Amino acid sequence: MSVTVEQSGAVSIVSMDDGKANALSSSMIASLSEAIDAAEADDSVRAVVLTGREGRFSGGFDLSVMNGGDMDSIVSLVAEGGDLVRKLYGATVPVVAASTGHAVAAGALMLIGCDVRVSVEGPFKVGLNEVAIGMTLPEWAHTLAVERLSKRGIQRAIANARLTDPTEAVNVGFIDRVVPADQLMAAAMEEAEALTLLEPNAYARTMTGFRGATLAQMDADIAADRATLQP
Repeated sequence: MSVTVEQSGAVSIVSMDDGKANALSSSMIASLSEAIDAAEADDSVRAVVLTGREGRFSGGFDLSVMNGGDMDSIVSLVAEGGDLVRKLYGATVPVVAASTGHAVAAGALMLIGCDVRVSVEGPFKVGLNEVAIGMTLPEWAHTLAVERLSKRGIQRAIANARLTDPTEAVNVGFIDRVVPADQLMAAAMEEAEALTLLEPNAYARTMTGFRGATLAQMDADIAADRATLQP
C-alpha cells in the first residue's frame, strides 16, 4: 500500500511508502488527495502530518510518465499534482510535513504546500531540479514558489535548479525545522498538536483570506494546463 492513514488524538498521520522513491503517480496522488479530503470532513481531525518512508519524502512525479513521451499523459499527471499541492496549501486543517529524507521536484513542491515543514538532518537533497533534467516548472508551481520561497533563494532554487541539504533548505524556504531522524515524528507531532489548538472555523476563514489570491491563481494555472489536452 503506497498511502496509509492512522489517527493519533486529533492528528491524522498520512504516510507515503511505495518501497522506492515515493514517486507521485496518479494513484499515489489520488490516495493522498482522498486522505486530505477525509481529514477535512472529519470533525475529530484538527491537523494532518504528511510523511514518507525512511530516506525518502518524495522523488517527484513518476518518471515513467514524465519520460514516456506522451504529452497528454505528462500534462495530466502534472495537473493532478498541481491539484494535490493546491489542496495541501488550501486545506481547512493545518498540514505539517515530516520530511524523512530526499524531497525533490514535486516532492519539494509538496513541502512548500504544507503549513509547517520538519525534516530529518543529514545528506539529503531538497529542491527543484527540473531545469537540470531538461524540464520546466509548471506555472502553478511558480505561483506557489513565489509565495513561499525566500526572495534571496528563489532564483537559484528555480532557474539554477540548486539542491541543498535540509539545513540549508531552511534558508531557501522549503523547510522550517531540522531534527535528528529519531526525533522526526515526535517533532512533527509536537507541531501538529500545537496547531490542533486553533479554532477550526477561524483557521479556515483566515486561510481563505490569507491564501485566497494565490489559490485562485493556482486554479487558473492548472486549468490552463488542462486546456492543452487533446479532446
